[in-house]
Amino acid sequence: MWIKDVIDKIRKGVKAGMIAVKESNALTDARVVRLISEFEASPEREWMMAGERYYQVDNDILSRKITHKDSRGNVIEESYKANNKLAHGKYKNQVDEKIAYLLSKPVTFKADTSDNDSRYIERLKDLLGKNFQYLLSSLGYEASNKGIAWLHVYIDRNGQLKTMVIPAEQCIPLWTDRTHTELDTLIRVYRTSVWEYDQRKTVTNVEVWTADSVTYYRLQGQMLILDADKMTDNGGPVAHYKAGNLWETWGKVPFIAFKNNRIEKPDIKFVKSLIDGYDLGRSEAANYVEEVKNLIYVLKGYGGENVSEFMRTLNDDRAIVIDDPEEGGVDTLTPQMDITALREHYEQLKRDIVECGQSVNKDPDKFGNAPSGVSLRFMYSDLDLKCNLMETEFKYGFEQLLYFVDTYLSLTGQGNFEKIEVDIVFNRDMAINESEMIQNCNNSKGTVSDETILAHHPYVSDIEEEKKRLNEQKANEGPSWDIVPPIKDDNDDE
Repeated sequence: MWIKDVIDKIRKGVKAGMIAVKESNALTDARVVRLISEFEASPEREWMMAGERYYQVDNDILSRKITHKDSRGNVIEESYKANNKLAHGKYKNQVDEKIAYLLSKPVTFKADTSDNDSRYIERLKDLLGKNFQYLLSSLGYEASNKGIAWLHVYIDRNGQLKTMVIPAEQCIPLWTDRTHTELDTLIRVYRTSVWEYDQRKTVTNVEVWTADSVTYYRLQGQMLILDADKMTDNGGPVAHYKAGNLWETWGKVPFIAFKNNRIEKPDIKFVKSLIDGYDLGRSEAANYVEEVKNLIYVLKGYGGENVSEFMRTLNDDRAIVIDDPEEGGVDTLTPQMDITALREHYEQLKRDIVECGQSVNKDPDKFGNAPSGVSLRFMYSDLDLKCNLMETEFKYGFEQLLYFVDTYLSLTGQGNFEKIEVDIVFNRDMAINESEMIQNCNNSKGTVSDETILAHHPYVSDIEEEKKRLNEQKANEGPSWDIVPPIKDDNDDE
């Protein structure tokens, strides 16, 4: 009996320990505030904001100042010097190129050919709406610039399933695993403007989303205050949506991560230093060309003259007063700047930006002015590699979205489609030789299915719609054996 008592004590101890660990990991208000502070000061959020800035061509070069230190160590801005700030939109071009290549053409939903699967595809299209491609593009821009994009799923007041892209800098995810595939909690922090009497006030809103509830707060200083207007009558958290008069939950946190790549890093991280160097090199070249002060002044008899004051006076008055014509004077030396070396430097930077940014290499010296076939594929190889990483992450995000779609269809009595697997096909918009592609499609008949040929045909954008048109065309043509030759009239010979 004493063995059983020992085992019971061990079990009780283990159970008590598990409860203690669970309670120690509970997300208290103080921990939420600390997580917010840590996230807003984190390098991840800084890269998010950098990606957003550089996409808007608000590069770091725009805040550049030309300064020097005096004998006392004070930093003095040399405002009299030319200070061109040439911000280039190379990063924006790379992101636009990537999204246009991967997400500009309508996606295709593929499933089995059964009637039930076809009905599911139709209902899926109806739920996602005609603007689903626009939604994917928005997610693509958000993920490219910030490393990760968040899609919020909700049911509106009319009972319709809706989705909304939430800025990544507002979302603090708490994952249950190291690979960041299962979301335990998401904290959303955003600011809104409200009126208090006649004064506009900025309010920091905090939402804590879990698998079965959401709690609304307002952050004041280092304190979380429950937002009573959004809570239940007793001040507790609310569920995710209302079904009639009852609150229901999704069973999952209704936020879906669409990642840019496996490490959740934005594209700007891989090219920022190169773009900064390119901006600086081109700006320095512009300064050299622009400056009328591209002469080195040799002052004679100006031993006590402050050089900065001398240059400022020269720029303002455009004249120099010489007290002693014999001893004093000003001579000039023309500096020689190696423009060839400078040009080679920023041309190499430009090539590095293309290579590290994995964009299309448009160098005509390598591929000619009208590349096709293998040359085109080689030109797009780096962009294909980058898009493959995003496509893999977006397909996983789409699978998470289907969970909410299936739950909604079951909730509204439109059927149970949980066991149906649907694959999303991203139709890339690559410059192709259409004649070559059509010939390859014709040569593939009998080897691959007609549906696969339709998916790769350059003139087909929607496979399901094209299949309907082909069936209608065949129905109107009638059977091939029912063709009666025309009756020949004897007068036709005359």
